[in-house]
Amino acid sequence: MDMPTPNPTVLAKKPRLVQRLRQVLPDDGVIDDLSETRAYECDALTAYRCPPLLAVLPASTQEVSDVLRICHEEGVPVVPRGSGTSLAGGALPTADSVILGVARMNEVLETDYDNRVIRVQSGRTNLSVTGAVEAEDFFYAPDPSSQLACAIAGNIAMNSGGAHCLKYGVTTNNLLGVTMVLMDGTVVEIGGAHLDAGGLDLLGVICGSEGQLGVVTEATLRILRKPEGARPVLMAFDSNEVAGACVSDIIKAGVLPVAIEFMDRLCIEACEAFAKAGYPQCEALLIVEVEGSEAEIDDQLTRIIEIARRHNPLELRESQSAEESARIWLGRKSAFGAMGQINDYMCLDGTIPVSALPMVLRRIGELSQEYGLKVGNVFHAGDGNMHPLILFDANKPGDLEKCEAFGADILKLCVDAGGCLTGEHGVGIEKRDLMLHQYAAEDLEAQMAVKDVFDPHWLLNPAKVFPLSVSESRRAVQVAAE
Repeated sequence: MDMPTPNPTVLAKKPRLVQRLRQVLPDDGVIDDLSETRAYECDALTAYRCPPLLAVLPASTQEVSDVLRICHEEGVPVVPRGSGTSLAGGALPTADSVILGVARMNEVLETDYDNRVIRVQSGRTNLSVTGAVEAEDFFYAPDPSSQLACAIAGNIAMNSGGAHCLKYGVTTNNLLGVTMVLMDGTVVEIGGAHLDAGGLDLLGVICGSEGQLGVVTEATLRILRKPEGARPVLMAFDSNEVAGACVSDIIKAGVLPVAIEFMDRLCIEACEAFAKAGYPQCEALLIVEVEGSEAEIDDQLTRIIEIARRHNPLELRESQSAEESARIWLGRKSAFGAMGQINDYMCLDGTIPVSALPMVLRRIGELSQEYGLKVGNVFHAGDGNMHPLILFDANKPGDLEKCEAFGADILKLCVDAGGCLTGEHGVGIEKRDLMLHQYAAEDLEAQMAVKDVFDPHWLLNPAKVFPLSVSESRRAVQVAAE
């Protein structure tokens, strides 16, 4: 994966930059030793690594503003970083960039149960938002698999979803407002503790912008009352295509489960060995969960199970207790860690129409044979958010390149099926050179024009989202114009 050549002028500024940054941050908030900056050389897309020029750890909006102002004045690129769980290389630094981590910004600033909102610093982890309100029977809906570790900052940057996004939506559907710092240090407030702000939908532009426009330091989030109850049913099938057809039929019937999760044999076996959740031997597994009152749950599950029976399931297992529900979900929540014990893998997240699931799953199987690489499928089937996990050997010459080509073909397949390149992981570096497969040149021009407004010098999160040749030439033009 190509990255920009480091700017020698910026590299030469390191001593002065460190000195200036230490004037606005405590000593332990500036990390400039190479051995320590290696902790920030990659995110969860570990195939690509590059130590940054240095890293900074501000603890407030004001400190973020001071850092960005100094980097802006010095012409130094900045890479915002939440918890480093990005699977698309969204927080991969360049050798001449400063990593700006928000991990120290993790406080709850305000909770309003009457209006169902919470305001937090953006370094707070996803799961701990629910942890802050669950004693009052509230929760925060988006639940990425990495929710124990991932930060709200990264969730906003990538518009993250999760297993329960089918009913509750992804981050953009649960984000009400942000405090954001622009590259020149200007602090802006967008949205707030209300349903919709007047004027342009700037919040919609910021959510999913991958750190290209500013650094979010605070977020106002929607919190919801916990449902009366929830119950999953586990369904086993003898083929991926049949399981995909079952998902399509559930959605077509107008039933709205809170989650429909899919796992294929490779993932099932890995998760069973890792978590021992009691999954059956089968080619494909669905976990379908509904919630509400007992009467609502019974009615929805009756309809869902009736649909499933038309597809001749090998097993239907309706949870009978909270303990059994936890075991059903245990394997799914352990999937990414379990697959990591088998081999190195690359996790994709192309999104497709639910009706295309059978065809896409079949074609992924064919591509697996063609490339000679195994692929495990585990994903949010209800909204067509695919997560193919391509297994490869990082120590085998040529395997990474073969994996990249296989992944590109899967993502192109998703777009050609009527979907898009990313559902929740973002573009990062992983998909940037595929953007022209989804967007016309005019579409990318419109997107880059937005970045021009927020970040005229193109210093924020370099080498991400846009094809490298396009973004580098655009940055050169913008700098020359100054």
